[in-house]
Amino acid sequence: MAKTVDFYFTPPSPWTYLAGPRFKALAQKNSLVVNWKPFDLFAAFALTGQKKVKQRPPQIQANRLTELARWGSFLEMEINLEPRYFPANPVPSHKMIIAALRTGADVTDLANAYMSAVWAEERDIANPETIIAIAEEQGFDGKVLFDSGEQSQILEEIDRNTEEAIARN
Repeated sequence: MAKTVDFYFTPPSPWTYLAGPRFKALAQKNSLVVNWKPFDLFAAFALTGQKKVKQRPPQIQANRLTELARWGSFLEMEINLEPRYFPANPVPSHKMIIAALRTGADVTDLANAYMSAVWAEERDIANPETIIAIAEEQGFDGKVLFDSGEQSQILEEIDRNTEEAIARN
C-alpha cells in the first residue's frame, strides 16, 4: 500500500522552491502519493505574529537572503534572491493547481514550474496570462484550468487547506 503525504505549500515560498526537486525525487523513490495542498501562508503568519518578508527588520531580511543564497548554492539551484515579482499573490497559481488536481492530473511539475517562475525566471504568477502559459508549457490546457479555477469551490478548498495547515502546525 502506498504511503500518502499531505504537502502544504505556496509557490511564492523560496523554501518550497528549493525543496521542489528533492521532494519530487523523494516522492518518486518511495512511491508516495502526494496530496498537494496550496494554502494561505500569510494567514498562518498572522496567527504566529510573523511579519511579511518586506515588513521584517532589515537584519532579519539580510539573514534570510544569506540563507537562501547558501541553500541555493548547496543545492546547486539557480535562485534570484530578490525577484521582480515577489511577493506575488499566490491565489491565481493556487487556483490553477487545484483545478488541475480536480482533473486527476499529477501536478508535481506544474507546482514546481510556478515556483521556478518566481525564483529563477522573473515571471509573475499573479498574472493570468503567465499562469496560463506556464500550465500550457506543462502540458495542460491553461485556459480551461484558469476558467475552472474561478469556481467558488476552489477558493473554499484553499481555505480548508489553510485551516488544516494551521491545525497541523
